Amino acid sequence: SVTVTTTNDLFDKRITREIAGVITAADTSQLAIEVEEYVLTNEAAKGLEHVLEAYTNYTNANGVWISGFFGSGKSHLLKMLAHLLGDIDGHDYPRSKVSEQFRGKADGAFLPALIEKADRITAKSLLFNIDQKATLISKDQNDALLKVFVKVFDESRGYYGNQGHIARFERDLDHRGQYDAFKEAFERIAGIPWNQGREQSALEAAHIDQAFAEVNGTESPGIIRQYSANYSVSIEDFADEVAAWLAKQPEGFRLNFFVDEVGQFIGSNSQLMLNLQTIAESLATKAQGRAWIFVTSQEDMEQVGGD
Repeated sequence: SVTVTTTNDLFDKRITREIAGVITAADTSQLAIEVEEYVLTNEAAKGLEHVLEAYTNYTNANGVWISGFFGSGKSHLLKMLAHLLGDIDGHDYPRSKVSEQFRGKADGAFLPALIEKADRITAKSLLFNIDQKATLISKDQNDALLKVFVKVFDESRGYYGNQGHIARFERDLDHRGQYDAFKEAFERIAGIPWNQGREQSALEAAHIDQAFAEVNGTESPGIIRQYSANYSVSIEDFADEVAAWLAKQPEGFRLNFFVDEVGQFIGSNSQLMLNLQTIAESLATKAQGRAWIFVTSQEDMEQVGGD
């Protein structure tokens, strides 16, 4: 008898399956396939082991810089880390499944044990490409990088990240326990939901004032204009906000920022590089190891922001 074997029969997986040529950090539509297809090379395994050892045994470092040339897989690794170390809003693929896959990819006993240890740290991952999130933010501004971090953090709490002063207004209402009542009042008065009204706040100013007066008990004409005039951001305030949010979470809970293509965003702007370092240091001080920053760059850290 003659046995006929096709090329496809020689492999565990179908060789004609579709595999994305470029992995985008913020796109989670094909996450299950990307996790399954991820190849944990010896070099990547060593790097992951080093990262997890620091992450699960915090001393004072809370930043991870992943560098590599274009197409080397740094965005893919960042994405895997984000899903391995925390939950991501709006995505159903279980973190436990990512962990299970990675333990199966790891050789030896040390790395699987570290992955299991990291599993026990509950966390939220904020994964984003910094250029995509920097809409309406000019890189020429010295606080451009900070503004992106603030925007992403605001959006993660359901606030309007595109306009920082409106997000601040929402946060203040939330802290006073009036946010839900304000949204209900605004929709009743304006005839549109707040999520739509805040995008056209200049046109809805009168309705915002009415809704605010209703929930606050006092009139404050031009409340959004007041917030706009007085709005500013600082690294210290941002770190305080993150620490205050973490204080309301379960003990040991972490908030991790996974930022793709930071090196490209910073370029030769030494002020932006200094700001990134200061953000990481301030979060380490204020949040006591419960807030981490993971970034990717085509350049090594020493080569970025040099001018």
